[in-house]
Amino acid sequence: MIQVTLIAGTYQPTRCGVAHYTDRLRTNLDLLGIPSTVLTTHAAAKTLNAPDVIGAVHDWQVSELGALVRSLHTRPTDILHIQHAAGTYGFERAIFLLPLLLRATGWRKPIVTTVHEYGWWEWRPQWLSASLLEWLKQWGQQHTWWDREDGFLLTCSDAILTTNTDAETVLRERLPAFDDRIHRLAIAPNIEVTPIDQTTARQTLRQTCNWSNETEIIAFFGFLHPVKGLETLLVAFKQIIATKPHVRLLLIGGVESLALVGEQAATYWHKLHTLVTTLGLDGNVHFTGYISAEAASRYLAGADLGVLPFHHGVTLKSGSLLTLLAHGLPVVATRPESPDRELDHCLTFISPRDPTGLAIALVELLNDRAKRHQLSMAGYTVVQNLTWDAIAKTHLQLYQSVLH
Repeated sequence: MIQVTLIAGTYQPTRCGVAHYTDRLRTNLDLLGIPSTVLTTHAAAKTLNAPDVIGAVHDWQVSELGALVRSLHTRPTDILHIQHAAGTYGFERAIFLLPLLLRATGWRKPIVTTVHEYGWWEWRPQWLSASLLEWLKQWGQQHTWWDREDGFLLTCSDAILTTNTDAETVLRERLPAFDDRIHRLAIAPNIEVTPIDQTTARQTLRQTCNWSNETEIIAFFGFLHPVKGLETLLVAFKQIIATKPHVRLLLIGGVESLALVGEQAATYWHKLHTLVTTLGLDGNVHFTGYISAEAASRYLAGADLGVLPFHHGVTLKSGSLLTLLAHGLPVVATRPESPDRELDHCLTFISPRDPTGLAIALVELLNDRAKRHQLSMAGYTVVQNLTWDAIAKTHLQLYQSVLH
C-alpha cells in the first residue's frame, strides 16, 4: 500500500479551489486504497481538526522550512506530493527551496509537484540588477538546476503535473530536458450532479426564489470575487430585463475565500447588493451565499443558462465551468487569450468587460432553443470523461511509475 504525504499551502477546501481539488483527489485516492496525509499551516489544521491534516508550519516563510523538513523526515511516507499555487502559500517563495533541502538532507523518496498555475509569476527583487537576474534565471534553467519561475520546486521533482494547457505549454518550452516528467491532468467538475427530476428542480428553485414558474433563470456558479466580472454581469442583466422582463439572475456561491477574506469579503458582498439596488434589480437577482454541493447542484438543475464573465476568460481549469457543463447548461463565457480547443463548439464566447456584448449573447441564446440544446450536448460530451475517479487512477499510475 502506497502512503502519500501532500503539502498544501492553506488547506481549506470550502474556501479555496486548489484545496478543494486536493480534497477531492484525496477522497478518491482513499477509495483506491491509497491513504494520504496533508501537511499545511497550523491555523488551517486547527480549523479542520482532522487527524490526517497536520499543522507543520506557521506560515510559508524561509524560517519555517527547517520545521517542515524535520516533519517530513520523521513521517512515514512513500511519496511526497506538493500542490502549488502562489496564492495558497501567501505568495511566499520559500517552498521553492524545499525539494533542494530535502535532497541535501538525505531524502531519497519520490517528489511529485502539481503546479496549478504557471507562466506569470517570476521573481524580480529590486536589490538585484535586472540583467544579472535574467542571466541567473537563464543559466540555471539551461543547466536544469532551477527554472526561472519556481526555483528548485520542479527541477528536483520526479514528476511535474499541471491541470491546464497554458501551463503545460510554458513548462515544456522552458524545461525541454524534463519533457518526459511533465503530465497534464485535467480537473473535474467541482461538485457531483445530484439526481433530480428536472421539472421538480425547476419548480423548487422558482418557489425558493419567489419567482413565477414561467421565469427563465441565468445562473452564475462559483466564489464571488472582483475578477469574476460580476459587476459587468449585473449591468448586462439590467439591459436584458428591459426586453425580457421574465428573466432572473441567480448567483450561486459564497463571497469569503482565501482570495477575499474577512472585511474585504463583507465589503464586496455589500458592494454587489448595493449595485443591484442602484440598478433597480431588487427581486430580480438572488444571492444564495455559500451552500452545500447538493443544494448547488439542485439549483443548477433548475436553471436555463450558465454565465461566467471572468475578466481573464474561461478555460478548462475552471471547476465552475465544468460544473455548469456537467449539469447540461448552455454557457456564455468570456474568451481567454489562449482558448482551449475542446471548448470551441460548446460555449458562446464573448469579450471580457463588455456588458452590452454579454447581454446580446445571453438574449440570443434565450431566444434560440435549438442552439441551447446543441451547446448543452457538446458541453456534456467534453466533461463526461472528466471524473475524479479517473483523475485518482491516473495519479496512482504516476505514483507507481516514480516508485519503480
